[in-house]
Amino acid sequence: MARWRDGRGRLLIHTDGEPVVVPLEIAASYRARTKGLLGRDALDGAMLLSPAGSVHTFRMRMPIDVAYLDRRLSVIAVRTMPPGRLGRPRLRSRHVLEAEAGAMAGWGLVVGARVGVEVG
Repeated sequence: MARWRDGRGRLLIHTDGEPVVVPLEIAASYRARTKGLLGRDALDGAMLLSPAGSVHTFRMRMPIDVAYLDRRLSVIAVRTMPPGRLGRPRLRSRHVLEAEAGAMAGWGLVVGARVGVEVG
């Protein structure tokens, strides 16, 4: 299983053509995962929570897209969650991607897609 540290990087979404590259924030520590997107009005790109099997949107200011990833970084579910909700835990989920609502569809991120993470 991949292990990361808090920081920034790039998310590579592998589709039929060239990968889609998205700015990425990595939240790997307990403190960073707990804070997540709380208190934000916007996000440029995506946030990776790792490890994570579920999320909530209590006290969030905006609806978000949530993608659950397995240990091979394959997308196993994608949901849009309004503020004030508790997401269902996904048994095979090891990581969770969060983005502004609607962003993931624009990137072509769907169930079965594989993603990559570049740190730095």
